[in-house]
Amino acid sequence: MIDRTATTPVFSQLANALIVLIRNGKIKPGHQLPSSRNMAAMIKLNRTTVIAAYDELRAQGWLEVIGKKGMFVSRQLPVPDPMSFRSGNLLTAKIPAQSDFYSQISFDRPPHREVKPYHLMVNDGYPDQRLAPINSIINRYKSLLTKSYLLGPQLTGNAAGSTSLRRELANFLSKTRALSIESENVLITQGAQPAIYIAASMILQPGSTVIVAEMNYVLADKLFEQLGATLLKVKVDENGIDVDAIEEICSRSRPDLLYIIPHHHHPTTVTLSAQRRMQLLNIIRRYQLPVIEDDYDYDFHYNNSPILPLASADHNGFVLYAGSISKTLAPSIRLGYLVGTEDFIRQASKFKQLMEIRGDVLFEESVAHLFSTGEMQRHLNRSVKLYRQRRDQFCKLLKASVGDLVRFAIPQGGMAVWIIFPDDYSITELSKRLYEKGIYMNDGSLHRYSNTINGIRVGFASLDSVEMEKFMHILAQAI
Repeated sequence: MIDRTATTPVFSQLANALIVLIRNGKIKPGHQLPSSRNMAAMIKLNRTTVIAAYDELRAQGWLEVIGKKGMFVSRQLPVPDPMSFRSGNLLTAKIPAQSDFYSQISFDRPPHREVKPYHLMVNDGYPDQRLAPINSIINRYKSLLTKSYLLGPQLTGNAAGSTSLRRELANFLSKTRALSIESENVLITQGAQPAIYIAASMILQPGSTVIVAEMNYVLADKLFEQLGATLLKVKVDENGIDVDAIEEICSRSRPDLLYIIPHHHHPTTVTLSAQRRMQLLNIIRRYQLPVIEDDYDYDFHYNNSPILPLASADHNGFVLYAGSISKTLAPSIRLGYLVGTEDFIRQASKFKQLMEIRGDVLFEESVAHLFSTGEMQRHLNRSVKLYRQRRDQFCKLLKASVGDLVRFAIPQGGMAVWIIFPDDYSITELSKRLYEKGIYMNDGSLHRYSNTINGIRVGFASLDSVEMEKFMHILAQAI
């Protein structure tokens, strides 16, 4: 169908349409096409347009002129042995259900329903991107495009990331988390997940063992399993992961890795107590236990100052610290970091370079500018204050709306509430009913670890007061 409002010239649209018909076998090789005059009359186009389309197809090898007979579809088409022209069954060779030359991924997210942009999205714990200083990043990015001193780094920059961002992050983390680090201890990644992947890949191999929480960040679990590791699961309670169980495992045979989320554990949102933190540090030092400390939203703590990370204490280089800038700004801003010893980061940079030569230097420099000017810190201060208010309002509305059905604890920090439903209640059906009413909420299947766990993370940080009240009103109806 010809679209006269399109930017593609009409003759090109006609040529492309004929190519599709030829490739699909609607017009066979050797078939004679109508003359340009007859074709123009048939499809109501100017003859000059048809001639131009035919000339284009001849130049590409789709058509050929045979003497004075006219225009024919080429018998040797400019495509390798097109399936459309084989005799008999078009699919003569069946593709095997599972191939043996590549790995099979053991994880797949639950089916996702497409939700229209104007519908309310209730996520499982993300920042409100409407608050993020996106314009500042964009404006800085534009200004850096003309800076000649950045031409070199854009082509030959360090795979570890922008020098400025690494320096600013080292300074920021030293001040806020008491990490004794320099820029050489920081690797920039596209979000916290790649940081976890790189760290785990540097440590694990098929047959390795990893201690994880019984209820844990599912993408980390699947990542470790994909690398060939066996998971050793320990329980989590209101004080965090069971450190006694970790010590018992280490006393039998030291595992290859411990993965832990001390602050606002995913999915339960609990925080590791100070007592358990000290006990765990002793275990790490005694058994020389490698650790990935996932601290994805450390800055968002509301009731008091957060307990310092494990990485801030003396750990002899065995604690690798992973964090997220995406959780600070917006989900679409894919930036994270990995902190380790200088040699580990040097080796991790080499590994990262095998996947991507370098990141977006200008973007990383633009985000570094937020830190150097203090805008990031001001954004964090505003966000923490606002998210605390939203947490309080969300929990108040949640208790008033469905408190007789669900159980939850007010989280000390983070951006989500962990809600427990009765064992026989279907969160999947609730998700479907909410969808029918124009609200997206995940169905909880990501967090379904056993028949005794029937919970879901529901994010509050990205909802303003009006959106929160609308969600709670419809949630009460749907339940």
